[in-house]
Order: sequence, then C-alpha cells, then structure tokens
Amino acid sequence: MSTTSPEQPTRELLEEYCTRLSNWGRWGDDDQRGALNYIDEEKVRRAAGLVRRGAVFSLELPLDGNGPQTGAFGRVNGIHQMVATGTDHATGRQPSQLGFGYADDSLFLFLQGGTQWDALGHIFKDGQMYNGYPATDVDSRGAARNGIEHAATIAARGVLLDVPRALGRSHLEPGEAIGPDLLDQVCASEGIEVGEGDIVLLRTGDMANRRGRPGWDGYSAGDAPGLSLLSAPWFAERRVAGIASDTWGIEVRPNEIPDSFQPLHLVLLVHMGLMLGEIWYLDELAEDCAADGVYECFLVAPPLVIPRAVGSPVNPQAIK
Repeated sequence: MSTTSPEQPTRELLEEYCTRLSNWGRWGDDDQRGALNYIDEEKVRRAAGLVRRGAVFSLELPLDGNGPQTGAFGRVNGIHQMVATGTDHATGRQPSQLGFGYADDSLFLFLQGGTQWDALGHIFKDGQMYNGYPATDVDSRGAARNGIEHAATIAARGVLLDVPRALGRSHLEPGEAIGPDLLDQVCASEGIEVGEGDIVLLRTGDMANRRGRPGWDGYSAGDAPGLSLLSAPWFAERRVAGIASDTWGIEVRPNEIPDSFQPLHLVLLVHMGLMLGEIWYLDELAEDCAADGVYECFLVAPPLVIPRAVGSPVNPQAIK
C-alpha cells in the first residue's frame, strides 16, 4: 500500500492532518487509551503465536549516569543511591539479629529521561490534549486524564523497520526525514506488512552512531533523523497502536515546519492517540532480525503504573 502526500510539510497540512486523522471520540467521549484500543484479545493471541525460538531481547537502555541526558528540558540521567550496604552490615552499623544484614537503594530519575513511553497527557495543542480534554486537566497534581496508568497493559505484535539496513547504511544522519515512500521501501525490503494494532519499532541507527561519543554528541534534544510529518497518514491508514524509535523524539530534527517544535507529535499523540516511545535500544534486536530474516516479534512493553504521570520508563521485551 502506498500513500500519496504533498511534497512539502506546511502549517496548513498540519492542521489538515489534525482534523482528518483525528481519533477523538472514536472509542467514546471518555476514552483515555487512544490507539491502544486497536489491540484486542485476538491480536494479542496472534502476537503471542509469533514466538518460535524463545529468544528475548530487552529494548531498554541502562538506567544509569551514562545515559543521553545533558540537561535539556531540565532532564538528567538516572541517579542511583545506596541507602544501606554490605559494608554497613560488616562494620556493625546495622542492628543485627541472628547475623541478619541487608542492602537497600533508591533511584531518582526523570520519567522520560531514558527508554520510555509518552502518555497521552504529555503534549497539548491549542489548550487541548487527546480526545479533546482540556490541558488544565494536567496540573501540579498530575494528569487527571490521559495519565500513563491507562496504558498499563501493552502486549502486541512488534514490527521492526530497520531503515538504514534497508538502505545499505549503518545509520541515518541528523535531518534525514523518513516519509511514506521510504517506509514502503523498508517494508518491501524486509518482506513485512504493518497492520492494525501493531507497534512499529523504527530504527534509524542514530543511537548506535552517537552513543559512544562524549555527551552522546548532542543526541538528546538535538538534531536527529526521524519521521516526516508526511508519514502521519501512513500510520493512520494502517491503524497502528504505537511507534517507538531509537531517537530522542521520533520525528526528524530540525523540524520540517519553520518556527515549530515537534509538529508530528501534535498529529500522532494529541489527535491520533498513538503511544510514542523514545530512546529505545533496538540494535541487538536488529542484528537478530537481519540474521534470521524475521522482522516481527511478540512485544511486551507495559509502562510503570504511576497514577497521573505523563510518561514512564519501560523495559520492553521483544520475544521471537
């Protein structure tokens, strides 16, 4: 299936997409799950049937100080602290009965500082969020609507679209946009189709290219390869449930519309209600897919159940 789109993204096209591709009201006026509603029990059963070898791949980056955050948007990498240790026990600093000792620890982190899902309450457009709820429903107490807890169960068919491999390259460069024609090309190269209720795992190679460089070479909040605004109808036609990428923001940076910030989020998240996953580690899975020629998996990727949160860390499991 091929999608025909105008040649250039514009503000007018953005507004058209927000109206034409909107899922507001599709699943009722009270819906807070968005495109996850495409995943029914039969789709989960079929997705589970994709497991043939029992190979499991974690798609999460380690939650430590070596992550991609450098202070943009105030975000820092996770800070792990020991509260009680074995040295406390060994030196008699802990009360001891029958030789008992313990270790305990804590973690401070930004919920969207590493491998994570955006909740539907994360982004607003013109004072509203997904399903027409007012932005003021997200206040200092958190999200009264569209919090991440409404996405507590995510199990689906995952489809890896390895864009650079399909092009015979190691990675895409910052500023390279992925439009509908290229998505079609990748699907044809892999012999795969994307369908209703699928979660697309979009690999650009950007993480692999920059992860080992000082400060990740501007990975977080910087320019990046990613989806073009023109890709929105492609995902809408296929009724996908979510998109997760190895970049920090899924869409191409610099953004295609002048003087804008993440315009594709306004279509995909605010109006279509898609789950968006960012900073996912896809390289090991990609190597395996290339080796056996199988680019689909059973993806189990629930967020943490944090009531009223607008994002959550996740340790996605791709099972083949």
